[in-house]
Amino acid sequence: MNTKTKRRMIAVTGIIVIVLIVILAVVGSSGAAKSATIADALAGKYPDQKIQVTGNVVENSYATNDNVLTFAIYDKDGNPTEQLNVRYEGGVSATFGNDVTAICTGKIAEDGVLHATELVTKCPSKYENASNALTIESLLGYGESVYDKPVKVSGTVQAGSLKAAGAGDRFVLADPDSDKTLPVAFDGALSDEIAEGSSLVVTGSLSADGKFTATDVALEG
Repeated sequence: MNTKTKRRMIAVTGIIVIVLIVILAVVGSSGAAKSATIADALAGKYPDQKIQVTGNVVENSYATNDNVLTFAIYDKDGNPTEQLNVRYEGGVSATFGNDVTAICTGKIAEDGVLHATELVTKCPSKYENASNALTIESLLGYGESVYDKPVKVSGTVQAGSLKAAGAGDRFVLADPDSDKTLPVAFDGALSDEIAEGSSLVVTGSLSADGKFTATDVALEG
């Protein structure tokens, strides 16, 4: 092997090594996040590292400003006073709400907030018998006599009305047998099985302005 050939081999080997280093760096930076507890995240054990933290949404801790969702999570099996603040910029599932389980992936910033790039929410399926529920038409027909009184009403989720918590009315309930509809406010967690057209049984109360504030939302079963 002459000197010229050796130099070429050394140059090619050097290029290959550089390419491998770049590939490993990219793979390492985009690799799987480390699973972390809320306590460890608050203790600053993962500076500038991609982590995944699971917790339940602190009641009424969330707000949306300029398409940025902020909220706090706590460990239901740990110390409830330890709460991690989360910032997420992206589409929010309609299942998001009070006490829903939130799986947050991102990095802890210098301000101690988890800046999440991924947010997954989940909650258990829930079903309710509609045998004692009113139709929307029946509910509205009672007028003032049912204002602010606990009632159960059934209907289907109107197409295009399902929203995440904090984005206005959670959904509009439609009466499948008439043209009556009912806007529903609800801050809790919705089952991830609930979608447009789902048949629901909703418990809550009707106010004088025609708004129904729900305390419980379940799939009809």
